[in-house]
Amino acid sequence: MSQAVINALPESEWLLIRETERAALAELTEDELIELHTRIRRARSKYVKNYRRAASAKVSAAGGRGKARPQNTRDRDRAEVFEEALARVSSALSAAAKRSAAELKAVRLADAAAAKAGVSPAKAAAGGSKVSAAPRAPANPRKGDRSTVSPRSLKRGASSAAGGARRQAKRDAR
Repeated sequence: MSQAVINALPESEWLLIRETERAALAELTEDELIELHTRIRRARSKYVKNYRRAASAKVSAAGGRGKARPQNTRDRDRAEVFEEALARVSSALSAAAKRSAAELKAVRLADAAAAKAGVSPAKAAAGGSKVSAAPRAPANPRKGDRSTVSPRSLKRGASSAAGGARRQAKRDAR
């Protein structure tokens, strides 16, 4: 990333790039990272759009894409700066998402273990005693029960509705 390009950015965008430094990213929560990711992506899209528009306008005047390319370096360089910043934010967001997923999984497993032992999750978290309760009926009484909503059933329903619509259109056209 060229420091000259970063220094030439407007102050608001320069500050946006500064937010993507490693130390700054480490302090952000997952939601804040998502918001930063969106802002960086918008800035990158702005410069990519400007670059493409200007480049396509200069092609006919320059006589070809290869000759027009050097004439449009500012927006291309700025888009590249924001692309690299977006990559940093994306990797930080990925790591934060993995951490939160692992935390949620641990909580779910602890709740499931507490439920299996017959202790409410609130008591298990508070360190309450494990009182053996009467065995509960399984949540799903039918063995091998599957959801009635599947891609196949959705396709079948859509196909049936489309066939009915075609038949109705045919009647209406008479």
